[in-house]
Amino acid sequence: MGYKNLKFPENSLFLVTGGAGFIGSNLCEAILNLGYKVRCLDDLSTGKLANVEMFIDNPNYEFIEGDIKDLNTCMSACKGVDYILNQAAWGSVPRSIEMPLFYCANNIQGTLNMMEAARINGVKKFVYASSSSVYGDEPNLPKTEGKEGNLLSPYALTKRCDEEWAKQYTKHYGLDTYGMRYFNVFGRRQDPHGAYAAVIPKFIKQLINNERPTINGDGKQSRDFTYIENVIEANLKACLASSEVAGEAFNIAYGGREYLIDIYYALTNALNKDIEPIYGPDRKGDIKHSNADISKAKKLLGYDPEYNFAKGLAEAIEWYKNNL
Repeated sequence: MGYKNLKFPENSLFLVTGGAGFIGSNLCEAILNLGYKVRCLDDLSTGKLANVEMFIDNPNYEFIEGDIKDLNTCMSACKGVDYILNQAAWGSVPRSIEMPLFYCANNIQGTLNMMEAARINGVKKFVYASSSSVYGDEPNLPKTEGKEGNLLSPYALTKRCDEEWAKQYTKHYGLDTYGMRYFNVFGRRQDPHGAYAAVIPKFIKQLINNERPTINGDGKQSRDFTYIENVIEANLKACLASSEVAGEAFNIAYGGREYLIDIYYALTNALNKDIEPIYGPDRKGDIKHSNADISKAKKLLGYDPEYNFAKGLAEAIEWYKNNL
């Protein structure tokens, strides 16, 4: 189980784009702990140097400040690279509705630049961040690859486009691509600040500060909240996956289903707070219910997530108590 015994060829070099972000910095840390080399590319638009400053003195770590929207930057970042974990993207469904052109340039053209640079530089594996948002209004649960509905936001559209481009790069150019359809990832170093902060770190920060959090909608929406350790495992196992399953996208989750209101009260109990939430309007473009069938990733990637929601939440709460 997990990823801590995975083996790659000696002196393997990983490029993590968006490597100063939440998921990216955790990937950098895991790879360094396994003893391999990491090159981190980030334009610091949403990532933070504070997330990677602890690696700066590690001889196996290199940081490049640069933008995936620039093809030349992507080309130089890919030189000598064996594996790419492409996390660079702008998240948030509501923000994408406000900024469609920027999301297209960043999440579609930027990812395409990285695929092209990977192809030209002969990279072995290109693993990229997709999203459960690609399921759109498909009502059936659990969400299963191959059964997608109408897209509900520009963000979801960018991720669907990335998946289609990845198929083309595998089919025509022989680049081994693997899409990671993340379901509501949470854990250490996820930013609790700002209007578009993810719900778990935001609630933790507000409760610690004795503020009343706002729940969008009635709190009865459900999600497959997925702890960061599971996501690290999926990315690294995809780097070792067979070329026969390249060009595919995979649900990356735990396979559980948690209701937002239950999570809220789990947090108030864990933090020993007696604070009732405020209920606000539903968020535009949001899916009401989402949980994942992870059998495809289990079968084809050997994905075997160790952290259920309760175990992940306990670790996350401890981290925020010590780092907020």
